[in-house]
Amino acid sequence: MIRRYVFWLVIVSLACLVLERLFPWRRNQRLLRPQLGQDIFWLAFNGYFFGLLFKPALGSINGAIDRAFAFAAGTAPADFRVLSGQPVWLQFTIVLVAADFIEWCVHNLLHRNGWLWKIHRVHHSILEMDWIGNFRFHWGEIVVYQTFKYLPLALLGARWEALLMVAVFSTTIGHLNHSNLNISWGPLRYVLNSPRMHIWHHEKEHRGPAGVNFAVVFSLWDWLLGTAYMPGEARVPATIGFRGQERVPDGLAMRFVAPWIDRKAGGLHDPH
Repeated sequence: MIRRYVFWLVIVSLACLVLERLFPWRRNQRLLRPQLGQDIFWLAFNGYFFGLLFKPALGSINGAIDRAFAFAAGTAPADFRVLSGQPVWLQFTIVLVAADFIEWCVHNLLHRNGWLWKIHRVHHSILEMDWIGNFRFHWGEIVVYQTFKYLPLALLGARWEALLMVAVFSTTIGHLNHSNLNISWGPLRYVLNSPRMHIWHHEKEHRGPAGVNFAVVFSLWDWLLGTAYMPGEARVPATIGFRGQERVPDGLAMRFVAPWIDRKAGGLHDPH
């Protein structure tokens, strides 16, 4: 059981739920809020059922990447196994840093490409931030992230234990980032993402050309690349969401099947 990601997803989710009840940052925030049922669905689907339903499709994409790489390099990605023989803790560290930087780049792209943004805005439809919002995202994002990460991780060839540890740690930080907890990590805020920092990524009137704070685990990427914003005091944006949100259907079916459709302008309006 402890070898399965879903076990740790349940443990981390319950821990964040309890922490929010014991130490809420925004004390007027409700547990039974609107669209909580949707978020429970997204948690279950993206955290478990997606893997069951889309495993063949992801396998086909990974197989195509393997064949293209083998054609270009003359050998399969798995033959490299750069981390083979290294301690699990070192494999965990290297994979965590590599995967998180790739995710920072992909997250940035989701905000800059018009079509990808229309998928990603499902996540930005959150109006009350809490831990479960971490899993409100369209399943297409999983395909995008996994496709970009597949080749680098295949070349590294880390053990399953290291990969599981990375997945659990990333989920923990992601849950905390969206949680109603007043955490900044103090001096470590320049390294680790936090609720105090990430909530500004969800600001409705976003800053800069595509927004700020794209980090998943390591805020370091944002500080280094000039996309960081974190006020010194514990305050929150006036509103969260995205421009043009009133034009986008908010039902689960439309978000799940056709998130790029708008009520007006035939889906052509791009809030970014």
